[in-house]
Amino acid sequence: MGARAWAEAAGGAVAAAAAAAAGGRLLGTDPLPLLRDVPGGDKQALFVRKLHLCAFSFDFSDPTAHVREKEVKRQTLLELVDYVNSGSGKFTETVSNDIMFMLTSNLFRALHPLKAHDAESFDLDEEEPNLEPAWPHLQIVYEFLLRYVVSSDTDAKVAKRHIDQNFVVHLLDLFDSEDPRERDYLKTILHRIYGKFMVHRPFIRKAINFVFYRFVFETEHHNGIAELLEILGSIINGFALPLKEEHKQFLQRALMPLHKPKCLPAYHQQLSYCVTQFVEKDPRLADAVIRSLLKFWPLTNSHKEVLFLGELEEVLELTQAEEFARVQEPLFRQVSRCLTSSHFQVAERSLFLWNNEYIVQLVAQHRETVLPLVIGALEHNAKHHWNPAVHSLTLNVRKMFQEIDGQLYERCRQQCEEAEQQREAEQHRRRQQWEAVEAAAAAAASAGGAGGGMLPRR
Repeated sequence: MGARAWAEAAGGAVAAAAAAAAGGRLLGTDPLPLLRDVPGGDKQALFVRKLHLCAFSFDFSDPTAHVREKEVKRQTLLELVDYVNSGSGKFTETVSNDIMFMLTSNLFRALHPLKAHDAESFDLDEEEPNLEPAWPHLQIVYEFLLRYVVSSDTDAKVAKRHIDQNFVVHLLDLFDSEDPRERDYLKTILHRIYGKFMVHRPFIRKAINFVFYRFVFETEHHNGIAELLEILGSIINGFALPLKEEHKQFLQRALMPLHKPKCLPAYHQQLSYCVTQFVEKDPRLADAVIRSLLKFWPLTNSHKEVLFLGELEEVLELTQAEEFARVQEPLFRQVSRCLTSSHFQVAERSLFLWNNEYIVQLVAQHRETVLPLVIGALEHNAKHHWNPAVHSLTLNVRKMFQEIDGQLYERCRQQCEEAEQQREAEQHRRRQQWEAVEAAAAAAASAGGAGGGMLPRR
């Protein structure tokens, strides 16, 4: 049922409540009795009346306006939450209409406009979020919705006609709220809706996909990505094996592109958990995941590089030798570039990969391929890197390779030196050629200048 139908169903009660509030008294001349003070047969009718009254929303921009009426509504909302918790009987179709009207009237609203943040300098940890001024009422409304969803008195067959796809989309819109308290409630409620209403599960996953698509490819700003990923982490954990093709596409098309935005640090922990959950369930996905990480690897953002290296280590811990063999060459070309990074945290984090015993085992099995890719970076660090910690870690990794296969290491080192000598010789030859060109140009300029100063005889 839409908002118009709910308004018509509520009818004069809502209008009376609005008129009473405008006159200064939310509950009119004669306040309604408490639910606990009326006989059992009258409770549901009184419950519906109180729902209608609580559908009226106040303006919280002025803290001094309607103070008494706001407190009366808050107390009434608390009473409604207690009624839902009391287990007073099944919620009928009619009562469910009234419940949804109260919920949508309070919750579904335009969010505050976003602050004008500088995308380059914005730091989520240093910025104060815009807290919702109506939270004293909204918190109880969210609590009511949560209790309604999980209540044994809520028949899923009846409620699913009201907590429908349109309702889910509006809930997802609210995840962009700047208030972390609101996003936390939304996270819990949407997770409970996913668990109770199985018919809505495919739609919820698809709707979250669209939120991610819009975030990555259009806005690059959304406050609730971390909370949505927390929900998905639990959902992915429950996927049955073998994984459906739909879920694999979700990994490649929705999750992996989330590594692209600049604000990745705000939700990377939750994203990394979701990705590793997929690889843990199906290790064959490691190849595609690592290639996607390499595709989105940051070029100028050292903080993101450190996060990528940490996630890479978690994925490699779940990677089988067969998948490792398919991706080792592009992987260790990138690791080699990280080893020689002038940012010491990137170089240090890449060297920490060799502190992982399982990764060392994989590298040892494929050392014929891996060592030639990284030995140049190791030798460069050992001779030239400015950071003492990076220099020390480099020597440890170099010693480890020497102990694994000393002959291979020496052969690769010699090949590396020969290649370096060839590069230096090529650079020397090019410098000489350039100096010759410059000398010829200078001579031509000098000759032209001398000739230009003589006048022809007549």
